[in-house]
Amino acid sequence: MIHVNRGATSLGAFPEEEVREGLRTGRFALSDLGWREGMPSWKPLSQFEELGAAAPAAPPSQAGATATEPAAPRSGLPWEHRQQRGFFNGFIETLAMVLTKPDLAFRTMKTEGGLAEPLIYALVGGCVGGIASLLFSLGLRSMGLFAGHRDAFSALAGLGIGSIAVIVLVPVFIVVALFIGAAIVHLCLMLVGGANKSFEATFRVLAFSQGSTGLLQIIPVCGGLIAAVWALVVNCIGLARAHEISTGRAVLAVLLPLVVCCGAGILLLIMFGGIAALSQHH
Repeated sequence: MIHVNRGATSLGAFPEEEVREGLRTGRFALSDLGWREGMPSWKPLSQFEELGAAAPAAPPSQAGATATEPAAPRSGLPWEHRQQRGFFNGFIETLAMVLTKPDLAFRTMKTEGGLAEPLIYALVGGCVGGIASLLFSLGLRSMGLFAGHRDAFSALAGLGIGSIAVIVLVPVFIVVALFIGAAIVHLCLMLVGGANKSFEATFRVLAFSQGSTGLLQIIPVCGGLIAAVWALVVNCIGLARAHEISTGRAVLAVLLPLVVCCGAGILLLIMFGGIAALSQHH
């Protein structure tokens, strides 16, 4: 099956013979983008060798234009085509692309199309990673680690109700954090002159980023730290590609809230330290 896109619009998935016939009859154009299982990125139908016999030869001027087309236009991540690819395949392929090839992933990601699709993806990845990390922590504490002198039964009994409440609230935390985080980052993008697209584009980047890096929390002990660091890297790359700005400007927008918070914290420490010193002097 060959998936065919025209610009940012998906035309569907078709057998090779049907695409070949569509090129003959004019149903498909040489500039339409195609993708099939095993290909690293989308490419024009004119570059499919198996369709070359059916497609008329492009004039020299058109051939030159084709050579300069981006390898992966905004045709959508595999998750956005999960109706054809399947829920599990769509999630795993998107996960692998975002974690290992973020530049390609966010050049391919659609910057429009609603908030529901990326939000569901973020909930799936974030919930699995967050709950797995919590259960792993509880397992360590039940074995006596980080639990003082209490035995395993008392440790589990003391943590049971609170842990269940946290597990139930994990999806709520993810949704709230995503919307607040996306709003802050988009505001910072506006401040640094990098908000070339709408809030929706920023939200989609953060949702696909957090849904992918959140699964890294299942790594024992250091998974949370790895997920946090890689999320910063992926966010910077994703914002640069989605808003079509320089990576430096995207890094500035992502780090600006951290810089402001750290600066405010240092300022408060200096202020309280000064007040304490003044009081001691008097």
